[in-house]
Amino acid sequence: MRRTSMYSQQRRDLDVKMTPMIDVVFLLLVFFIWTASFQIAEQILPSSVSASTGTQAAASDVPLPEEDFDEVVIRVLWDGRQPQWQVNSAPVATLEQVRRTLAALAAIKADAPVIIHPDPEVPLGHVIDLYDLTRLEGFQKVQFTASEPVQNR
Repeated sequence: MRRTSMYSQQRRDLDVKMTPMIDVVFLLLVFFIWTASFQIAEQILPSSVSASTGTQAAASDVPLPEEDFDEVVIRVLWDGRQPQWQVNSAPVATLEQVRRTLAALAAIKADAPVIIHPDPEVPLGHVIDLYDLTRLEGFQKVQFTASEPVQNR
């Protein structure tokens, strides 16, 4: 006569718990997706090692920041006949160059706020053109500075 083993009862009650394994797989998935999202920004950032190849002309007239920036400040100065622009304290000759500079900055950090600081003598049409240009390049937060304090009436 064969005697029943005490281990046979334990085999029937043995359950494989899937919850801890699913948790580990989910955490690994979240970790790899989170770390993979940083690879895109590294390819966009300017570096002194990168060189342009091919037949396209390099955009050397577009000043890019060498370090991280929090905001983009555009000064609009008036010399009596025409406006002059400065983007982050760097002089820019034409409105087309302002557009190219804003496009390059938007490619790096499109969620940065843009602050337009016009002189009081600048005609309103030039300020509106600059505002439209910043919105067309993809900046969502466009602010203006006031040269004089606004008084409540």
